[in-house]
Amino acid sequence: MASIVNIGRRIELVPIDTHFKDITIALYCDEQDDRTVFRVHTYSGIDRVQERIQNVIQSMQTLGGMETSGEGLLYFPCGEKHEAGCRRVFLEACKLPQDSPAEQRPLNTLDKKSKLNITVNSSGNGIYKVSADGEGRGAERRISAISGGLLKLGEMETVKDNENDSVSFLCGHSHDALIGLLLVRAPNVRVILREEEASASRGVLAAPSQQT
Repeated sequence: MASIVNIGRRIELVPIDTHFKDITIALYCDEQDDRTVFRVHTYSGIDRVQERIQNVIQSMQTLGGMETSGEGLLYFPCGEKHEAGCRRVFLEACKLPQDSPAEQRPLNTLDKKSKLNITVNSSGNGIYKVSADGEGRGAERRISAISGGLLKLGEMETVKDNENDSVSFLCGHSHDALIGLLLVRAPNVRVILREEEASASRGVLAAPSQQT
């Protein structure tokens, strides 16, 4: 008789992994030992599939500043959920080819829309301040927009008594790697969210009998 294993709640899905034989990979969330843990999983049983899963896990550690348990479960050092951020880390990790090592993203980027150099600095206690410099225009408006992008992508909160330039994690801990990854997408957050909605509407995780 087949056994049923509880692997948690599915929170994200890559229907077709173009870097490894078009398998389907999903991300699951669960609670364990007073912390939120994440599992990268596929039902595919093809040759070397676990190498691909381990590759994604290692990439998520680098891109999101995450840690792993002995069972290969991922978690943030603070132990909190940060579900939206983890979903983004997972999606970015799956975009990397099998033999391409992940690199932590810097806390600065060029905003192509305004031509400004955007930098995010940690103020401690999970607070990050966005600033801009360069010869571009509309710095105040772009700072506000990018702060809003981080707010949505990372499920962060605004910091009171600041001029729309600071956001913070509810856990009160710093997550530099995660912020670096989110910063790349923050200037175009509306496009990113629409793409995620479209992708979610297309994908389903197939049972083992339906996978090649």
